[in-house]
Amino acid sequence: MKQYIETQRLILRGWKEEDIPHFLQMNRNSKVMRYFLKKELTDQESLDMLQQIKGELDQYGYGVYVVERKEDHHFIGFIGFHHYQLNIDDSPEIEILWRIIPEAWGKGYATEAASACLKYAKEVLKLESIYAFTSLPNKASERVMQKIGMRWVKEFNHPQVPPEHPLYRHVLYQAE
Repeated sequence: MKQYIETQRLILRGWKEEDIPHFLQMNRNSKVMRYFLKKELTDQESLDMLQQIKGELDQYGYGVYVVERKEDHHFIGFIGFHHYQLNIDDSPEIEILWRIIPEAWGKGYATEAASACLKYAKEVLKLESIYAFTSLPNKASERVMQKIGMRWVKEFNHPQVPPEHPLYRHVLYQAE
């Protein structure tokens, strides 16, 4: 298990077998998943997602990392980079994303980890274009984007969300 990034309070590292139950539980939590089309993932959907995460880490040497608190080595979520294609005009290819358990909300962990990830992307990985996007109702994630210095680019209709759905409109930010 490789450690990628360390901050004052957090360790961002590769995945271990003991992370899986926490990952499954997080993805079954309707509070965590409220800004996604599916409010809970089945265990199989989560395991498939984890295979994709591990595949990207193997393929690119970077990707989505476990976020662990230094003080107690407790799994509090994940953060990192994902290759994607939205099929919208000038669609970017690398996003920074995060998902944190509710018990860790409001403590600045997402901002701390995301800021460190962007620094790592620029200084170590030499990635030039990093984007983040979320649905308009997800103001907490949008605030993280703003706090880490990302620049608002535009609003757009997410092509994988039905037009009548309340999560259809999204906002796109870019790392400066």
